[in-house]
Amino acid sequence: MLADAASAIQFKDLGLSEIALDLGFFKIRWYSLAYIVGIIFGWWQLIKMVQQPGAPMAKRHIDDFIFYATLGIILGGRFGYILFYRPELLLSPLEIFKLWEGGMSFHGGVLGVVIAILLFCRKNGLNWLRLHDYIAVVYPAGHLLGRLANFVNGELWGRETDVSWGMVFPDGGPFVRHPSQLYHAVLEGLLLGLVLWYMFWRTDARFAPGKLVGVFILGMGVARFIVEFYREPDEGVYGLLGMTMGQTLCVPMIVGGIWLIATSKARRQRVESVAGTNSVA
Repeated sequence: MLADAASAIQFKDLGLSEIALDLGFFKIRWYSLAYIVGIIFGWWQLIKMVQQPGAPMAKRHIDDFIFYATLGIILGGRFGYILFYRPELLLSPLEIFKLWEGGMSFHGGVLGVVIAILLFCRKNGLNWLRLHDYIAVVYPAGHLLGRLANFVNGELWGRETDVSWGMVFPDGGPFVRHPSQLYHAVLEGLLLGLVLWYMFWRTDARFAPGKLVGVFILGMGVARFIVEFYREPDEGVYGLLGMTMGQTLCVPMIVGGIWLIATSKARRQRVESVAGTNSVA
């Protein structure tokens, strides 16, 4: 393995830095920038989407919703990480707020956004499932950026491997490992994002409540379950029936996604646009 490592791609030779902008007195990290760009891009996408007939919310709702969603991503991602992977941090409350040291859960972030959508829709009298459909189309782009930032940071590397594209990461020991961050980025971000984009803009899927979010949940669950075979499991954290914790958390996502897709046709009805344009049958 050591001999293989000597001839493998060395991550440090790629010349990547976790700092995107260094002004001396102020630094912006790629991970933080991924969140910021992802949220801004999502805001722009939503504006374009709600201009289409039958939108579940109006343009005036978007700014308030972005605030709700941002809190959901940050709080859900952080507390999900602590609950699923680092429960001992609950005994050190100050450690919970050290976001700059890393530690965000994808599953926790998704749950946080779901709660944010429910609260936002309840406050504004909107259809929560149809709004979920729209957010499902928006989310993968931000996820793609986040996983690319993980790669730039040289973190969340994969298991040992002998594939030709394997890399030796600075904190991964003298072993050749899968660049599993890129697998996440391609499957969960790029590929799933393109599928949802096509379904929204080229089919009538958005008029069958639950279909788009069902495809999102199913796609994320299947992609994450597969990548977990190549991702280095969190030390001391175990799932059920021999699965990793990540795979265990994906099972209800896969089941829920299939159910939403299978039942979406029965929920289809005349869609009245919140923005005031013509209804869509």
